[in-house]
Amino acid sequence: MLAELAEADATGETAAIYAEMRRLTAVPYVSAMQRHLATRPGWLAWAWGATAPVFRSGRAQETAWQLATDLDLEPLSPLPAGALQDWGADAQAVAAICDNFVRVSPQNMILAGLLRRLLSGEPPGGGSASADWTPPAPLPAMPPIPTELSDDVAALLEQFEVDLGAGPFVASLYRLLAHWPELLEDLALEIVPRLTDPATQSACDVLDARIDAAVPAILADLPALAAEPPVEGRDDVLSVIRTYRRTSPQMVVFGRLIRQALPI
Repeated sequence: MLAELAEADATGETAAIYAEMRRLTAVPYVSAMQRHLATRPGWLAWAWGATAPVFRSGRAQETAWQLATDLDLEPLSPLPAGALQDWGADAQAVAAICDNFVRVSPQNMILAGLLRRLLSGEPPGGGSASADWTPPAPLPAMPPIPTELSDDVAALLEQFEVDLGAGPFVASLYRLLAHWPELLEDLALEIVPRLTDPATQSACDVLDARIDAAVPAILADLPALAAEPPVEGRDDVLSVIRTYRRTSPQMVVFGRLIRQALPI
């Protein structure tokens, strides 16, 4: 796994950024991409400083949520209530996990798209986005990501790995579902083959294209950069951003599909 700065370990400026991110994204946690940037000196502060205005105005969030609707998705097999009970899985807790990822992942795609353009030398448009937007109420809290995993569960999670270039990565959606190994094992039977199938990739590509088309107008709303990005680790950060951008559409797709498969 890539290094991350846990929210409980954040202090000072990083803790303040984390708090603002939670409030503005309207989810009760900070995403893995941002937690990773926080481990790299200066990167989280620069990235948030450069992009926060369009989150404070709600432009990024409202655009992201609108673009993530109406995707053509083939449903997963329904998850029977009896099976969930046998697996010790709480359907409401699983639903909360899915809802959080469906809400935050398209926002992360906007953020990643902005950062990728800024790091490629494209200047912001010099806009002056207002900061009077009120975010919706945050979704229910999720359980912590389990850290003590059996060998069997660790091997199960490896099926969901992607290569970030800097190391293997398993999206937090699947890591959280590892609280219920038998549920995750059942879901893996359908999800793992669909990680690379054409229909799922098509839905991800549609969302990716929508975000790509929207990012330039959002970039135009950003004021001029107050500081240059850190030099150290720039190529690695670009690689990480590209990969998170690649996995975020899957979080929207599979978060929604798992949510729809629940018996609630």
